[in-house]
Amino acid sequence: MKIIKNLQDYHQKTPLALSIGMFDGVHIGHQFIVNQLNSISRKSNLESALLTFWPHPRTIFSPDDDLKLLNTIEEKTYFIAKHNVKHLFLKEFDPDFRNLSGEEFVKQILVKKLNVKYLIIGHDHTFGKDKSGDFALLEKMAPEFGFEVQQVEAVDFQEKHISSTQIRNALVSGNVKEANEMLGYVYSVSGKVVHGKKIGRTIGYPTANIAVNSMKLLPKKGAYIVDVFVKDQNLKGMLSIGTNPTVLGNELSVEVYILYFDEDIYDEEISVNFREFLHDEIKFENLEKLIERLDEDKIRTENFNF
Repeated sequence: MKIIKNLQDYHQKTPLALSIGMFDGVHIGHQFIVNQLNSISRKSNLESALLTFWPHPRTIFSPDDDLKLLNTIEEKTYFIAKHNVKHLFLKEFDPDFRNLSGEEFVKQILVKKLNVKYLIIGHDHTFGKDKSGDFALLEKMAPEFGFEVQQVEAVDFQEKHISSTQIRNALVSGNVKEANEMLGYVYSVSGKVVHGKKIGRTIGYPTANIAVNSMKLLPKKGAYIVDVFVKDQNLKGMLSIGTNPTVLGNELSVEVYILYFDEDIYDEEISVNFREFLHDEIKFENLEKLIERLDEDKIRTENFNF
């Protein structure tokens, strides 16, 4: 897959089958669009391409929302590449670009710059300044500028349209199984192992503190069964998201206890997959009560069928 971060560097005139969107999560709804795109590109002798944006437009237009994303840009690129797309355009959502009207976007970007001959968009996709571009505009402009356009209906899960927002809501409610079903893969976070307060090692549960990208969405505070990828190993783990209230902590941390593992992994990059929610964050009366609960969580993790 070719990754193009600056459209000015793209000079290829090969006709494209393209889809536009944020593709945050690259969930099964997005995957359906990409499969449609690849099918059209094969039948019509076009090259498949996705156009997405960074940063997310909502972080610019609604900065007070403090939007967290399902994918870092690296994760999004990885998941899109898995679906055999030929070109990925990572367009910076800069002032010049976001001030283009819908018509200007079609003429300047889709037709003149990218030579799009087939365009697929999601059921609710809009584009251009003040959301002036939509499927109706594309249908109107398509004959004049020589491209075809298709609108794909939403994919449903439990009688609701799958969307990045739905998945975020599931994760912040602790419903990681539901989120994983909508994603079509297991939600994960990654980061470098950093030094913490080292309280866990004093009670027999040493944890690795993970420095997670600040834009990455963390699931609900609490404890989770996870599997951990570290040093080419895939191991079981118990992960905690929270402030460690039992020991009067006040800073949010992501810590994972890796079962039957005692190697030094400071500064190592590790990744954890969220498999099951264990329980909410709890402030225990004392460390003995905390250890009792950790022992229970460990048994559930050992018996969990990954």
